[in-house]
Amino acid sequence: MSTRFGFLKEVFASLRKDPLGMTGLVIVVLVLLASVFASQLAPHDPLDVDVHNRLQSPSWQHWLGTDQLGRDVLSRVLLGGRVALKVALVAISVSLSAGLLLGMMAGFGPAWLDRLLVTCFDTLRSFPTIMFALAIVALTGPSLNTVIGVIIITSIPVYARIVRTQTQALRDQDYILAERAMGASTARILGHHVLPNIAAPLLILASMDVPAVVAMEAGLSFLGLGVSPPTPSWGSILNDGYSYLRNSPWPIIAGGIPLILVTLGFTFFGESLRDILDPKLRGKGEAS
Repeated sequence: MSTRFGFLKEVFASLRKDPLGMTGLVIVVLVLLASVFASQLAPHDPLDVDVHNRLQSPSWQHWLGTDQLGRDVLSRVLLGGRVALKVALVAISVSLSAGLLLGMMAGFGPAWLDRLLVTCFDTLRSFPTIMFALAIVALTGPSLNTVIGVIIITSIPVYARIVRTQTQALRDQDYILAERAMGASTARILGHHVLPNIAAPLLILASMDVPAVVAMEAGLSFLGLGVSPPTPSWGSILNDGYSYLRNSPWPIIAGGIPLILVTLGFTFFGESLRDILDPKLRGKGEAS
């Protein structure tokens, strides 16, 4: 426990020396807190309709104005953040876990299993995400679970291929061969030797995938393939704002700013983590 605390302390100390990394960490923390405490921070009920005050400009009562139904935009943005981060955390956690398992099976298993799994990965990645989402929605109907499912299915091959490559690079190392010669089980080798060596690249990739997943959820909701109305989502807020852009620009501005902040925050944070946890990647980036 003390070793882990010391490692986290060392990572945080390194982050403090990187202005962009620290900026990203602050943005990430603020976004997470705003999403977790969205119900307490929201000044109004995000579903409360007030047509008499529709498409109002920002005021002391409505800091980001109101939408076409008179709903408070700030409240909807805050609750929309909870939806976006829920999708990101669930989808990335499940796809990372599944990709880790399948990737280690492909990289450490027999050649026929590797070929079979790689064929499955390539098949799933061959479908354009939007077209795949349209097909799934046509079968199941638009919902939050549909969005999560689409993201999981399309993300698993990405993680699995990276894990497979890392596992194949490690399986012929001398200490791995020595473990196998002494009769160590495959589960022990993967858990005690392979997993710790591939954890850092996976964490870096996962942190930098958050904005991509959030943008995918917003895009699907913008197209009407995501969460069902009247549930707030950054994508549906953008869609409503686009429809009434001539009447008021504030809904589309309010829906776009969180996407920009999430992208900047997690990108800065992920880049800084890459430099701290994987100096080899930093060296390659500086050389290029």
